[in-house]
Amino acid sequence: MTEKQQVSGSYWLQTAPDGRHAALTDDLDVDVAVIGGGIAGLCTAWELTRAGRSVAVLEAGRIAAGVTGHTTAKVTALHSLVYDKLRRTRGAEGARLYARSQSEAIEHTADVVAELGIDCEWERRSAYTYVRDEGRVEELRAEARAAREAGLPASFVTETGLPFPVAGAVEVADQAQFHPRKYLLALAGDLIARGGRIHEDTTVLGLEEGTPCRLSTATGATVTARDVVVATHYPVFDRALLFTRLSPRRELVVAGPLPADRDPHGMYITPDENTRSVRTAPYGEDGTRRLLVITGEHFTPGTGDTRARFDRLSDWARRYFPEVELTHFWATQDNDPTDTVPLVGPLHPGARHAYVATGFGGWGMSGGMMAGRLLTAQITGEECAWSGLYDPRRLAPAVREAGTFLKHQAQVAGHFVGDRLRPSPPVEALPPGEGAVVRAGGGRVAVYRDDDGSLHAVSARCTHMGCLVDFNAAERAWECPCHGSRFGTDGTVLQGPATRPLERRHI
Repeated sequence: MTEKQQVSGSYWLQTAPDGRHAALTDDLDVDVAVIGGGIAGLCTAWELTRAGRSVAVLEAGRIAAGVTGHTTAKVTALHSLVYDKLRRTRGAEGARLYARSQSEAIEHTADVVAELGIDCEWERRSAYTYVRDEGRVEELRAEARAAREAGLPASFVTETGLPFPVAGAVEVADQAQFHPRKYLLALAGDLIARGGRIHEDTTVLGLEEGTPCRLSTATGATVTARDVVVATHYPVFDRALLFTRLSPRRELVVAGPLPADRDPHGMYITPDENTRSVRTAPYGEDGTRRLLVITGEHFTPGTGDTRARFDRLSDWARRYFPEVELTHFWATQDNDPTDTVPLVGPLHPGARHAYVATGFGGWGMSGGMMAGRLLTAQITGEECAWSGLYDPRRLAPAVREAGTFLKHQAQVAGHFVGDRLRPSPPVEALPPGEGAVVRAGGGRVAVYRDDDGSLHAVSARCTHMGCLVDFNAAERAWECPCHGSRFGTDGTVLQGPATRPLERRHI
């Protein structure tokens, strides 16, 4: 990865207004407290405010700047190869409810965009899941049939707008794409106009469930609320043991302007080649160029050479879109549920006023919109046809979940034990811009050497559950391979489920 290709930050964050909201410093009493200011949290808060509830959003960083601010922002009900699997594991009705819930969320969002007059580059596009391997064509045909039976306008095609031939693809027309941060900042503005509150730089540390519930925060303020929604992408509370049913997955994104006449005119994804996702977005004022956005190279956080992965993704982009000038390089993170379906509803079996939204498996745009409507219905006492489908308390039959569950737990156990057996490199051999976990003082220390040659040392034990972190040189961050927590080189929390920083150490 060349110096010019260093991680530059999300295009969405760089091209949307940077409104800030004050941290919570005084105690607060509201009907509903929503923890997390991504798409699931903000959609839920907005829907609840519109339903007449007093709502406060508590965000540890900035709203619409975490996972949501780094997404590729496809808004579609075609989620790669999900429907044939759902038909087999959840039955025909489960697949229909999934398609209906996602599709209605998309159309509801289109109505919100129109109602509020939001300028968020909302565009209608066909969504495609494609393969280039002839051996997978029947898999695509089965997916097209399952998606049609589920109620989507799906068809099997062999021609697309991509600059290379495909063996086959599932196409669903009239899906959407947008600028996620522009949409959510507008939604946040309307939420505040309706009496809602947003507090950034407010990390929630504890949840006391009851009637009412109470939240403790790092600022010292206490929030009292009848209902609490945990929408932190990866749940920051472990009482529901949802960490055993979620597998973190990180993906890279490269983007840059492309001549408009080279636009592939669609949203594309393939499970091949370690995933490749392609779309474009409006770029510039004269309409002669589009922003090409390509995602892929998925991996478990804290494993492998991220710079080499960026190189592979960049090479792929230039091979098939030679006219593109890659200007943006960033990464995103998702959580895959072990049984395919997101977890949206009561936080745990005994929960009466605590809810969660997580496990969107890379489809958080339509999923977050769906979650906002579903949780609002549950909190306000309305009926929702797909509550049971997404219920986090569901007891999945062994045939549905056991294989993926056991594989994930084996990987976590392997990291927890195996990473402690890794050889320790000498600190003096660490070049500028690099980090490594070394043995020091009878334990493991995460050491980073900055560009000036100074060393920065923190504990290598993730503050979530004690796995050892590893260094991501491309993004200059410490990452936990067990549950996906990420930390800056000074130990500050970049991404949960960890809520406490890595402790400082001295070499």
